[in-house]
Amino acid sequence: MADPIRVLLVDDHQVVRRGLRTFLEVQEDIEVVGEASDGSEGVARADELRPDVVLMDVKMPGTDGVEALRALREGGNPARVLIVTSFTEQRTVIPALRAGAAGYVYKDVDPDALAGAIRSVHAGHVLLQPEVAGALLTDDQGGGVGRGPSLTEREREVLGLIADGRSNREIARALVLSEKTVKTHVSNILMKLDLADRTQAALWAVRHGVTG
Repeated sequence: MADPIRVLLVDDHQVVRRGLRTFLEVQEDIEVVGEASDGSEGVARADELRPDVVLMDVKMPGTDGVEALRALREGGNPARVLIVTSFTEQRTVIPALRAGAAGYVYKDVDPDALAGAIRSVHAGHVLLQPEVAGALLTDDQGGGVGRGPSLTEREREVLGLIADGRSNREIARALVLSEKTVKTHVSNILMKLDLADRTQAALWAVRHGVTG
């Protein structure tokens, strides 16, 4: 059996953390390795524990989820962050996703769906509830993130596979290319679209209907 997915819980409400832990601890492939009550503690614990996935609220006293996301990315922490929150407004959703969140679900999500979301982001996918995807599209149409320079057909193929959570090696196999060529395509995509990393590229693909 594969190693369990190591999860860190970051939420300022103890009752929420307790509820999440109680449910997740019965999942055979998920292990809760720690908790934190705000963003700064969450970043410190993530650096200490090196979890695979961080479940993080957005609105917390002190350092909020968006600031924590930026700190994790700037520090090079590879953990995938799944936002679990009750806030649905675009002014909350968009900054979190742009800061590097791999997914965004609401606290009323079905427990089994939450476990599935954890597995999905751990596998490299970008996971958005329909309402969140709609907010992203609305943001784009309202003058948010533009479409940017046009991509070549090959770059769009690579981008679609990035959105599917494929690694460079997997993309190379799928498109019968060398890994070095795939890396070049990825670099060009990030440069053309003014994106920082693969997660942002995957989000861009979701927003604009580019799929593998």
